[in-house]
Amino acid sequence: DVQLQASGGGLVQAGGSLRLSCGASGFSRGDYAIAWFHQAPGKERKGVACITSGGGRALWGDAVEGRNTISIDNAKNTVSLQMTRLSPEDAGIYYCAATRRRLCAPDVSTFEFWGQGTLVTVSS
Repeated sequence: DVQLQASGGGLVQAGGSLRLSCGASGFSRGDYAIAWFHQAPGKERKGVACITSGGGRALWGDAVEGRNTISIDNAKNTVSLQMTRLSPEDAGIYYCAATRRRLCAPDVSTFEFWGQGTLVTVSS
């Protein structure tokens, strides 16, 4: 079974950094694209960044400003999201998701598998 385990969330002061990790199991990393989505309280889930099945990287929304970096550790089958210069608007639940599609799109309906999410709280 495909399983995704998100971790690394917590409380951070505005301006600080966090590194989230998504542990993947039950599938070959090269066959799936893996992405991070952010859901702020009362808001829709939005795509942050993605690594395609071929290892290409896509950044969406605010991530294109250079605050976030997505990376992969193939040996550990883990995809990480490094977030910097955090603001209260970055608070919420971060989910990792996987799709059999080769490419990524910031559309929740295109991802078949989801982890349970990890909570990020940013104090001002």
